[in-house]
Amino acid sequence: MPFGLVSSWNKRRRSKSEDLMSPWIYKSVENWQIEDQTPPVKRRYASLVFTLREMEEATCNFTDDNLLGKGGFGKVYKGTLRSGEVVAIKKMELPPFKAAEGEREFRVEVDILSRLDHPNLVSLIGYCADGKHRFLVYEYMHKGNLQDLLNGIGEEKMDWSLRLKVAMGAARGLAYLHSSAAVGIPIVHRDFKSTNVLLNTNYEAKISDFGLAKLMPEGQEMCVTARVLGTFGYFDPEYTLTGKLTLQSDVYAFGVVLLELLTGRRAIDLNQGKNDQNLVLQVRHLLNDKKKLRKVIDPEMRRGSYTIESIVMLANLASRCVRIDSSQRPTMAECVKELQLIYHMNLKGLGMTMHAFRMI
Repeated sequence: MPFGLVSSWNKRRRSKSEDLMSPWIYKSVENWQIEDQTPPVKRRYASLVFTLREMEEATCNFTDDNLLGKGGFGKVYKGTLRSGEVVAIKKMELPPFKAAEGEREFRVEVDILSRLDHPNLVSLIGYCADGKHRFLVYEYMHKGNLQDLLNGIGEEKMDWSLRLKVAMGAARGLAYLHSSAAVGIPIVHRDFKSTNVLLNTNYEAKISDFGLAKLMPEGQEMCVTARVLGTFGYFDPEYTLTGKLTLQSDVYAFGVVLLELLTGRRAIDLNQGKNDQNLVLQVRHLLNDKKKLRKVIDPEMRRGSYTIESIVMLANLASRCVRIDSSQRPTMAECVKELQLIYHMNLKGLGMTMHAFRMI
């Protein structure tokens, strides 16, 4: 990776005890240089730096009443800043043997999100690196994450048109990362999944959690990584077997999320039988069979919210996204165009159906 800060990270990782004690301030985009490339796009707002005391005040000392959830990084709290703005605060809580890894993910996330500005990516408002304490402060997403909504956490049910809207938003976010518009070279998210798709009050999808994101080597479409990182159930088989990471690795994970939207099932469900725990393996052979496909449609969706034609089209797109051979998968830009078509075809089909019903 051509950035100076990364080499500094590697030096600090070799003496992590000193690193975790020392203060750290993010260097603004202006201090980064990528040779022979145009400067990265600047965000409208600079990331704020908070103190530990401000984080404690915002969350009422991290009371359980403000706890939103827990992930691999740590706990996420709802907070209110001194300005009155409601935010989501991610608190890094890792065992000592994972401290260096967590520090790296923290810095990657601050670095990358501080450069990005897109309506389908969660905005980083600021961060706290006060002594050993690490916090990330994001815009608050009122509807939570996609997986929880699909799995019945909350009273609201998502109809088909809403699911297509979410899929389009997430696709646009990934396409933006892959386009190299942000930093001059493409970014692979590497941990795209339904829990990292957050929704605001209007159900607009925003991608979150960039701790494992990878900037592709200049002029290359693939890089070899020492470790395969991500989440089980969303792993690109090619990446898993070879360690070769490509933009298509995100496309595979996106295909898994499309299957979750279609079926309402989890990518991995250990409560199912041994042969039915992996969603892709469970439904892959059904996706191009119209009759069998009806059996896997999420029963929680209103029948009047979708046309079979749009279901078939999305299943076909998902099927191509999760192909084992990455070269046969569509790009995210192509996914965006197809989803727009599917969305409008569904609306058109429902309109024609309602018109025909009134004529009877």
